[in-house]
Amino acid sequence: METLTYEEVLDNIENQRRFGHLPGVEVSEQMLKKLGDPQREMPFIHIAGTNGKGSVAAFLCAILREAGLKTGMFISPHLVDFEERIQVNGEMISKEDVTRLGNRLLKEEYEVTPTMFDYCLGMGMLYFREQCCDVVILETGLGGKLDSTNAVGTPVVSVITKIGYDHTEILGTSLAEIAAEKAGIIKKGTRLVTESQKQEAIDVILAVAEKAGVKSCRQVELSEIRDTVYKDGKQEFSYQGYERFTMGLLGKHQYENAAAAILAAEEFFEETGVLYTKEIIREGVKKATWQGRMEVLSEKPYFLVDGAHNSNGVETLAESLKQMFPGEKFHFIMGVMADKDYEKMVECLVPLALDFKTITVEYRRALQAEKLAECIRKKGVQALSETKITDCILPEKLSKEHRTVAFGSLYFIGEIKKLWTEYRS
Repeated sequence: METLTYEEVLDNIENQRRFGHLPGVEVSEQMLKKLGDPQREMPFIHIAGTNGKGSVAAFLCAILREAGLKTGMFISPHLVDFEERIQVNGEMISKEDVTRLGNRLLKEEYEVTPTMFDYCLGMGMLYFREQCCDVVILETGLGGKLDSTNAVGTPVVSVITKIGYDHTEILGTSLAEIAAEKAGIIKKGTRLVTESQKQEAIDVILAVAEKAGVKSCRQVELSEIRDTVYKDGKQEFSYQGYERFTMGLLGKHQYENAAAAILAAEEFFEETGVLYTKEIIREGVKKATWQGRMEVLSEKPYFLVDGAHNSNGVETLAESLKQMFPGEKFHFIMGVMADKDYEKMVECLVPLALDFKTITVEYRRALQAEKLAECIRKKGVQALSETKITDCILPEKLSKEHRTVAFGSLYFIGEIKKLWTEYRS
């Protein structure tokens, strides 16, 4: 096989099938073994959940870096650049390293058929080993028990973020079934941190934890998150023995995501013996950034984007907007996948809506813009389907009187971010 260019490597990897014939965990176990188990000896923090995985990973990465640890982070999907998926100390893997490692991965014979995600994971593990990472934060792709990332072994800390209804055709139709899949990352000897959950979900998680024999189990208590304030584009809060955190990540949900990261960091430090102070954790929370999640792209005109791509995420978006801007109504721009619970998503925002514009996302599973607009109009709100994103997101197209919020699929938010960057450059 001849050496492929960067573009050819990405084309080969990204055009692999989305789901394989075997569970991802089995495929990646085989791949990693063939690659010499590059993940061996690296300590991991493994994160599963329906919403909040990426934000918790971002908070954790910033905290661990503040403690002086060389921190790898594996996330999905990417918003704009493929390289976002694999980062060390907040810096994306280079195109040159993607090309080099991609060629190695594509030339190997694995006796199984890897998906795109399996190739990404293999590339991440090889890169993190080369970079001699002190710790790797690993975000699941889908579920937990059968997810490719579950092939890496026993994590130092397992984190389960908010569980809701998503990918029900694969993970199950009840919260208990979905929780059982997510809880598959819990293993004997790990330390467990979980966000607050519905009773149906937490019962499953705690039962799995007890059966696995975890070293410790801590749950975020919402009553301990206090003094929450939104001011001058920042959020402040206190948690347990910590007073007055400041963070740039916006949204009501980020208080709990930050709390989960704080607990996970404390558990990691205790297990590994890494010395830390409250100031290290405070600074990490303050410095955390996360693209495409309640991200303000422009203040004048005001334009916010959020990757709320299911009803749980949109409920949180609605609550956050009400908290940040009491009494206001918004122009919404929406683009989602056809397999999402989009009617419920719309219902969450109808009380806050001046109107909607809808877009067909450039992805094979996308919901058609006009079908979405029809759904919205039936709810009694004006909706217009647009053929081009640029017809509704460029500054001259945005309202100067009211705030505009674009939300939906991460692919959609990625398209907006790319166009916005090109416009500003």
